[in-house]
This record gives sequence, structure tokens and C-alpha cells, in this order.
Amino acid sequence: MTDAQDIAVPPATPADPLPGFKPLYRQVRERLVRQLIDGVWKPGEALPSEQQLAVTLGVSPGTVRKALDDLTAENLLVRRQGRGTFVAEHDHDRVLFQYFMLTNDNGTRSLPESTLVSLEKIRANAQERNRLALAARASVWHIERVRTVDGHAIIRERIILSADRFPGLGDRIDIPNNVYQLYAVTFGVSVARAEERLKAVAATPEDAKCLATTSGTPLLEIDRTAYALDESPVEWRLSRCLTEDYHYLSDLR
Repeated sequence: MTDAQDIAVPPATPADPLPGFKPLYRQVRERLVRQLIDGVWKPGEALPSEQQLAVTLGVSPGTVRKALDDLTAENLLVRRQGRGTFVAEHDHDRVLFQYFMLTNDNGTRSLPESTLVSLEKIRANAQERNRLALAARASVWHIERVRTVDGHAIIRERIILSADRFPGLGDRIDIPNNVYQLYAVTFGVSVARAEERLKAVAATPEDAKCLATTSGTPLLEIDRTAYALDESPVEWRLSRCLTEDYHYLSDLR
């Protein structure tokens, strides 16, 4: 990993001005996000120091610090005491505590293991095109998997992705448990945030088979759309969860 002092930030150019109608720190934030989108700094890499960024962007270190604070609060950056500011990675801890909210009734939380059931490329239907902002006749990947904790299947999951955005996904012999890390490292697509809708549903016969339960058993359906740094939809995910021993925990602080 490279030290922060050794990394240069591309200078501003006349074709890339800071827009003048927003607070200065928001302008700086947007410039930094654009660098993340363009892959100037990869997940896990260090940003230049606040002083370097301030000089390059022509603003005060305090303005840079406020922009970095915003991005850190959004979990896009990570500050490490004495080492600098780094691009956040979709590592185990981040996925567990930011994107996985099912908690055992005894208070413990652990990231489930995943077993791939199927991976196929098909023509997107109208709903999939709408959720992923796809063009007519676009194709999508369908990833079906079952997720287990301590050997017990608790989630039946379908993930829908744009085939154009994730070319070659079908050539993989496996799909890792942490797909957000796969998106970032292999395809250069970083998930910045997600929206979830929760609904009580009854288990279908296929749900029952995957989760070793009976048809009609109450399940919690988590309908998630994940978005990239540029706010484009990356992933549509439907998770049907057994909640006999689990609950969905959301910390509203």
C-alpha cells in the first residue's frame, strides 16, 4: 500500500471547474467523488494529505477537511490515526455492519456463508429494466443463492445485475460470498449506498425447499437497490429471510 504523501491528485483544468453555486466544501466533495468514480484512487488506497489536496484544489485545508469528513460519514472514506485517509473497502466488517442487518435474537450478528444455486444471463423484463435503469432489450445476470449461518439456511436470495456493466461474470467458476468486493475489485464498480424495502411474505414452495421449511411460513422479504458513487443503480436484490430466530435491526441514531 502506498503512503499518502506519494500519491498525486490530478490538478483542476479549465474544462473541469468547480461549480460556483454550492458551498465550497460541497464543490470539493464532488470533485473528490469524481476522482473515486474515475478510479484515481482504488479501494484501500491512500488519498493525498489534506495539505496536498488543498494546494491542488486551490482551497483551504479546513475546506478539504470538511469535505473529507462528509465522505467519511458516508462510509466512502476511512480515516486511520497517524496514517491518513483511505478509500473504503467492502471488507467483511463494512459489509456486515453497513449492509447486513439480520441479527440473531441472542444479539449476535455474523455474515452468512453463501451457496450458489444458479447463475444465468437472460433478457431483462420491464421491472428489471426499470429498477436498474436499463435500455430496451438489455440483458441481466440472475444470481440465485442460499445463505446459511451455522449450517442453517436462513436466506434465499436473488441478485439481478446489468450484463453490460458486469461483462464476463458468467465465466467465473464461483461467486464469492462478498459480492460487493467482487464488484469493486474485478469490475471497478463501488457500491456507495443502498435502499431497502421490507415486507412480510409467505414462503413459496421453492422458498420452502431452499430454507427447509414449509410453504406458507412467514418470511421477511428485503427488497434492496444498491447504487454506485454516481448514483446509478448497480444491483437489485431480493432476499427472503427466515426470522424464527432472527430480527432486522436498524440503528436510527
